[in-house]
Amino acid sequence: MEEENLTTVTEFIILGFPEFPELQIPLFLLFLLIYLIILMGNLTIIALTCLDPRLHTPMYFFLRNLSFLDICYTSVTLPKLLDISLRKHQRISAVGCFTQMHLFLALASVEFLLLTAMAFDRYVAICHPLRYAVIINQRLCVLMVIGTWIVGFLDPVTHTVLTSHFSYCRSNKINHFFCDFSALLALTCSRTQVVEVITYVGGAFVGGPCFMTTLTSYVYIISSILRIQSTEGRHKAFSTCSSHLTVVILFYGTMFSLYMRPKSMQSLELNKLFALLYNVLIPVFNPMIYSLKNREVKGALRKVFNRKLDG
Repeated sequence: MEEENLTTVTEFIILGFPEFPELQIPLFLLFLLIYLIILMGNLTIIALTCLDPRLHTPMYFFLRNLSFLDICYTSVTLPKLLDISLRKHQRISAVGCFTQMHLFLALASVEFLLLTAMAFDRYVAICHPLRYAVIINQRLCVLMVIGTWIVGFLDPVTHTVLTSHFSYCRSNKINHFFCDFSALLALTCSRTQVVEVITYVGGAFVGGPCFMTTLTSYVYIISSILRIQSTEGRHKAFSTCSSHLTVVILFYGTMFSLYMRPKSMQSLELNKLFALLYNVLIPVFNPMIYSLKNREVKGALRKVFNRKLDG
């Protein structure tokens, strides 16, 4: 494409997975199945935690928000990927592209903050059980969730504004399955040092404190669990936070691999792989992890199935 500022052309072309032209229909069916599993799994968690009175606790309030967040994540990227795979409708307006990028980055920030709030909830539940109901009250839970969404959506505003004002003179073809931040930077001929510094600073000021808070919470949690005398007591205490810990490891592993690697170690193909894992792996496994590792959720599921059978 001739050199020009694509902010005036107003559209990009998302390539998706051009490496496998003969597999577009199988990929469409695979991603459609994954999307349906994500929707059904997370909607099931939301329904169970709303309908079962035993699950009207702070932990499940946060879990309900996490499931809603996972649905939002996949709905930002997978429908467009399905459209590309089935109809080869690869064009997207510049406004739509930058909006998609902002939503993806914002939801990532929300998840950092929400998982931190969930870690704090587990810390209080295990380390200060007698004061749990006083500290983690309904008002605090609502304020923490509202705060995570507000801060999360404000965090990538600078990225979006700067990126939307770049000149894209190399190409308008995005080698990704959505408008990824790193893929857009690869197309611009503008100076990107400022936005790259902002990315690392933002990661340090949002991801860093979240990571340290979560890590510190689990240091205290594990220390408290190890002081429990009975094996049964230790197992019961650990079971209340093992699901969240598993989700945290998956989330931080994929996100740090995606965005916090040095530039010399980055490639668009590798970024696409990590982004696919993040878009698919976490939303698929979150409901499974909380269902398989949580007795209350399994009990609520059995209760629903028993009602269906009795009916």
